[in-house]
Amino acid sequence: MNTIDVDRSLCDNHGQCAIAAPAVFRMNAEGILEYEATVEDALLDEVEEAIDVCPVQAIFLKN
Repeated sequence: MNTIDVDRSLCDNHGQCAIAAPAVFRMNAEGILEYEATVEDALLDEVEEAIDVCPVQAIFLKN
């Protein structure tokens, strides 16, 4: 399992991660980011894309 952490002090809820990896990241009704804290290896490519597109680099992956 891989662990994802989003630094909430950096995250501005742009939602680019939700576009890149919708199985892991989503925006709730209030426009606040929600995400799965652990992900399977099969989703790593999407998570890495989400990390790359985050405009404030607030997403971190721990293997």
